[in-house]
Amino acid sequence: MDIRALTPTYAVSPQIAPEDLPAIKAAGYVTVIDNRPDAEIPADLHTDPMRLAAEAAGLRFVANPVIGGAITEENVAAQRAAIGESAGPVFAYCASGNRSSVVWALAHAGTQSADELIGIPARFGYNLEWLRPALEQA
Repeated sequence: MDIRALTPTYAVSPQIAPEDLPAIKAAGYVTVIDNRPDAEIPADLHTDPMRLAAEAAGLRFVANPVIGGAITEENVAAQRAAIGESAGPVFAYCASGNRSSVVWALAHAGTQSADELIGIPARFGYNLEWLRPALEQA
């Protein structure tokens, strides 16, 4: 598991497994957002088993499957809501952490500068420059 803290209250990661959830809880995260569609991953990592494991570890679990290259306004709204409703730090995961970074940036468009929303994920190798027009319109 590779926790990449974009901010003190939001981190992204490549795919996790159920056995990673206690360490995520121990690291101080209270909400886990699954940004991976079930069709991409083995059955043991699908939404339902991950939800059960997260809840057993005492974590709030939110499924917001994001299809790469086809992020919807609903995905952005769901990510924004999950972040806003969390009682503490949020941990989001997908295949590499990129989609979780993209929906985070779009969810914060208009509240932070495009330079910040692109620059913060860039520290972890996520190139969100292609989002600049959308981030600047908000």
